[in-house]
Amino acid sequence: MSEQTIFKEKVDTKLQKPRMYRVILLNDDYTTMEFVVEVLVTVFHKQVPEATKIMLDVHEKGKGIVGIYTYDIAATKIAQAEEMARENEFPLKAIMEEV
Repeated sequence: MSEQTIFKEKVDTKLQKPRMYRVILLNDDYTTMEFVVEVLVTVFHKQVPEATKIMLDVHEKGKGIVGIYTYDIAATKIAQAEEMARENEFPLKAIMEEV
């Protein structure tokens, strides 16, 4: 009989926090303020006062920060917002940038 040697490899695993992304709505000349608030309430689950504040940032500053999410959630919310805008014939756009 032969002796078998068993080697155990030590694997050092460190969990990393996921990268976070800021979702930003961009101003345009056609999307109504009311619709922007509706998108913020429906897609981003904002309360009306907060949605109104973000909408005013979009209107007055040209863009408004909606929130900070992981990549997949940010991408999904942007797609949902832009789909909702398309269905209502608005050119609303959103972008994300890494925090």
